[in-house]
Amino acid sequence: MNAEIIAVGTEMLLGEIVNTNAQYVAKLLARYGVPSYYQTVVGDNSQRLTETIQLAETRSDIIFLMGGLGPTLDDLTKQTLAKHLGLYLKTDAKAVAKLKAWQQQTQKKMPANNLAQAYYIDHGEVLSNQVGLAVGSFLSWENHHYFILPGPPRELIPMVDQAVEPRLAQLVGVQQVFASKMLRFFGIGESFIADQLQDLIAQQQNPTIATYIKDYEIGVRVTARASSKLAAAAILAPVVQEIKKRLADYYVGEGENRRLSDEVVDQLKAKQLTVTAAESLTAGLFQATLASVAGASDVFPGGFVTYANQVKSELLGIAPEVIEQNGVVSLEIAQQMAQFAALKLKTNFGLGFTGVAGPDELEGQPVGTVFIALANQQQTIAVQEYHFSGKRNEIRNRAVEAGLKMLYDHLNNN
Repeated sequence: MNAEIIAVGTEMLLGEIVNTNAQYVAKLLARYGVPSYYQTVVGDNSQRLTETIQLAETRSDIIFLMGGLGPTLDDLTKQTLAKHLGLYLKTDAKAVAKLKAWQQQTQKKMPANNLAQAYYIDHGEVLSNQVGLAVGSFLSWENHHYFILPGPPRELIPMVDQAVEPRLAQLVGVQQVFASKMLRFFGIGESFIADQLQDLIAQQQNPTIATYIKDYEIGVRVTARASSKLAAAAILAPVVQEIKKRLADYYVGEGENRRLSDEVVDQLKAKQLTVTAAESLTAGLFQATLASVAGASDVFPGGFVTYANQVKSELLGIAPEVIEQNGVVSLEIAQQMAQFAALKLKTNFGLGFTGVAGPDELEGQPVGTVFIALANQQQTIAVQEYHFSGKRNEIRNRAVEAGLKMLYDHLNNN
């Protein structure tokens, strides 16, 4: 039994987005030992998609179709496959209820074409979408098996993990159970991780170890297989512990879809602590990142964006002569920004960000120079000088992640 992957979307052909979904599904197929010899990207055109499906059916048993499940006219994957197979589309009642709940929550009138997101092919099985509105589906028909999945990776990945993988295992007759953990690290390069884990990677059989670049973090996925979940977890545990031990200084948690900001908010909530920030080069990006996590309002009352020196003095109370003496891009100013922010809002912690995001130098400091401080209302807890590479917004994003890591480390060690 072999598989083929078809990604649907003109935007991929135009280079507007990268087809990361195919990579994710291909890795799943590899884990289960399913050969996959072809991957195709086809635009939003029913005739060309039909031709692509027909060709795939001549050489593959399992066919993945990804994308084109939305409500617009160019979302035609389900309709095209149903017509090709001579089947009808049905409407999933749970998906319709979810669409109506979305309409009520957003107080928007729902166009009739939105119901297309609740369609699935007759004789198929609905795969619920935990993140978005368009359902996926699984269909076995005339010696072929079709997985029809949404295009956005944040919707596809949970569906693959929760719904596709167990059905794929059943299809290929895998009797073993897989257990997997994604370990996340920050402040370290992929090559350094590979060097530190070289012996484990070289001798890997069961479990397997793979590294991934995940935004500004590095992920290490460890996967074990056994006859039961309990046995797989037992194989997994010692390798996971060894990796965490070797890379302890850079460890920032577990989870495929979690970020460092999730870890920080959860820890602050658990310890009933609060944080604020005063930001110069990051201009509120740290606060926005924190606030993007559900429940952040419990630990983050607000903060300061203090780009100009005058604003640093007026909002935070930093004396102008201190700025003049030390320069705005300095350890001293980062410390005062952090402590004065905590004092102003009476939080347990304050973070101060100052630096040079570019494109030009500032005060003789090169682009990428960043100072970050963590303080409470009484004193500085930690302060660090960084030299980040990349363009302006990359430097700003790296500064935010470094600030989160500084707070994460303190929360874990105290």
